[in-house]
Amino acid sequence: MTARLIAAHPQVAAITNAPVPENEGCYLQGAIPHDATHGIPGHFATDPAQHLIEGCRYDTLATRDRIEADWARWFDTAGPWRVEKSPVNLTRMRLYQQVFPTAQFIVLLRHPAAMAGALAKWSDRPFAELVDYALDAYDIVARDLARLHWAMVVRYEDLVARPDAWTAALHRFLDLEPVPVDMAMRDGNADYADVPNMTLDQAARAAEWGYGDGLSIAPMTPVVRHPLRAVREDVQTLVQG
Repeated sequence: MTARLIAAHPQVAAITNAPVPENEGCYLQGAIPHDATHGIPGHFATDPAQHLIEGCRYDTLATRDRIEADWARWFDTAGPWRVEKSPVNLTRMRLYQQVFPTAQFIVLLRHPAAMAGALAKWSDRPFAELVDYALDAYDIVARDLARLHWAMVVRYEDLVARPDAWTAALHRFLDLEPVPVDMAMRDGNADYADVPNMTLDQAARAAEWGYGDGLSIAPMTPVVRHPLRAVREDVQTLVQG
């Protein structure tokens, strides 16, 4: 959803009409292996082997050139920006920052209980384990964010509640001219209203991101990493105003 929202801007291109699931670029490049053991929902984000960072064996010019060449045919070249939304990007941000130094990252979080409910469609792991998986993945993201020059965290719940404000914030973060985006949104968390409550330990961990029991959310200061203070402050003003 966030990728489609960004791609709706006239200066942004996205992968379209590709013969792969959800137009995900991880299937369309040969620089980083992506076989049936990679990107498994409920597993990949906490697999150390799939956490690719600076200095790993793929941190090479050859990786950059191969990805660029493999992806180029799938993007509309009209816009100066490209958006790529493969789920495995969550664990590749630090590597991508190395090989694409001006890359900017938008991280979409969702209530861990709703995430567990959604993951249950693809995973046979128990609900409590899937909640732990989501929280563990968010912990990894938090550590990686400290090393990124450009990164913005968006909570799914905030986006669907105030799409105009968050769209404006995304455009400001990416230094794009603000344009209205007409895209229907619904709160998919309503599909998981009957999921069990988190344990006390899980609830304490989830609270760090403003998440509580019963799919509730609390206000949270946006996480924005950007070299320019003016951009950081503008983004926070747009979503908190």
